Amino acid sequence: MKTSLLAAAAVALAGCASPLPALQTGPDPADGAAPVAGSVYVPVTAGTADYRPVEPKSWLDMNDRVAPRKR
Repeated sequence: MKTSLLAAAAVALAGCASPLPALQTGPDPADGAAPVAGSVYVPVTAGTADYRPVEPKSWLDMNDRVAPRKR
């Protein structure tokens, strides 16, 4: 009985505690004068490879490139 009364009193007193301060790691987002990093335009297709169809290569040249070297 005493334990439950003590727990109820602790919960009631915890409601009277002041709220914790807000955590802030950088400038306030609501501040209009806060410094902002500049942005640079980068096209969406920057760095992509071109995979357009090409004319077929000679099979003889292709086989010679991958065949073991003759000594």
